[in-house]
Amino acid sequence: MAIPLSLEQLPRRQRATVAGIAWDRLAAPEARRLRELGFDEGVDVEVLHRATLGGGPIACRIGRMTVALRRRVAGAIHVAPEAFLEAAE
Repeated sequence: MAIPLSLEQLPRRQRATVAGIAWDRLAAPEARRLRELGFDEGVDVEVLHRATLGGGPIACRIGRMTVALRRRVAGAIHVAPEAFLEAAE
């Protein structure tokens, strides 16, 4: 079984699939924005860049879009890294 991992913890350039989102940890506007961007279970994501300062945003790819997320928001998105998915098959 894979160790739970948040999008905030996912290493750069590691592809993953969204396993779940803790909607209750997000403010209504943040949750609405994630839904509008297409974040949902089963969606593929990849962390592209992190701000050099520890609390800065994270740039990630979802589909063909690149979006910036606050670290707190990224922490509410639970992912299954691709390596774990391949091992489970």
